[in-house]
Amino acid sequence: MRTVLAVDGGNSKTDVALLREDGSVLAQGRGPGFEPQTVGVAAAVDVVARTAAAALRIQPPFADHVAAYLAGADLPEEEAALRTEFLRRGLGRTVEVGNDTFALLRAGTTRGWGVAVVCGAGVNAAGIGPDGRVARFPALGRLTGDWGGGQHLGEEVLWNAVRAEDGRGSPTELVSLVCGHFRASSATDVAVAVHRGDIPRGRLAELTVPLLTSSDPVALGLVARLAAEVCLLGCSILDRLELGNIPTDVVLGGGVLTGGAPQLLAAVESGYTARAPFATLRVVQSPPILGAARLGLDHLQADNAAHTRATAAFAR
Repeated sequence: MRTVLAVDGGNSKTDVALLREDGSVLAQGRGPGFEPQTVGVAAAVDVVARTAAAALRIQPPFADHVAAYLAGADLPEEEAALRTEFLRRGLGRTVEVGNDTFALLRAGTTRGWGVAVVCGAGVNAAGIGPDGRVARFPALGRLTGDWGGGQHLGEEVLWNAVRAEDGRGSPTELVSLVCGHFRASSATDVAVAVHRGDIPRGRLAELTVPLLTSSDPVALGLVARLAAEVCLLGCSILDRLELGNIPTDVVLGGGVLTGGAPQLLAAVESGYTARAPFATLRVVQSPPILGAARLGLDHLQADNAAHTRATAAFAR
């Protein structure tokens, strides 16, 4: 029976799973983040190879087909470079690569089409129409208009706290939030520590959780802006795929959106109700690796029973 190596390579962690074409999951593993933008394509693919080898206890090829949804696969040439590296390493006999936002979409709806909006370390959105058309964003950060995500929100919290502290900004409880979290005397001290490298810049994302539950006016403003951005991302994809008047699943995922912050989700729901009344919001309950598994099973032309079996195996 043929096999699939499903890969969900995110910025914070890399998940792999080996499945048979009947949907049975034979093994799973988790490794560190997949970051080709930071470490390069070869080193990023090393993460997948090491994670799969440790989980499966075999050497490549790991499966007949590799279905990989990956962070950093934002442009066609990036997808091509990653696929080439997977093939060069012989991780599978055939390889399919896509952006990790599509893993969220495939994990969150069984239709095979719809819209996905992810807000984790960063933000992104993508969609597939019922006619097969695809809409997505370059997702290259501020250069391509992105705003939001845990890292960005953490930096906004510190920015507002420092300005409040030195008189350039409005008074805000975010000062005490920053100082308390990092056990510092001032927000400015935290900023200097980040600049010097004493506090890793990535740790600023830790400020997102307390931000989302704060009742401080400045914090509420940031949460409102994030909710508006989540709506803009999804509605832009809906418009580009001409799905505004068609009942469509909009799958929400990523740690910031799945964290259950009531005020954020309420604002997001209100925004979609106003702008996209035919959209059905679905906060994803299944892990994105399921999306990669479904992609691989489709390649093998697996039947519905296989998809049902895989869905049950990955159920939380």
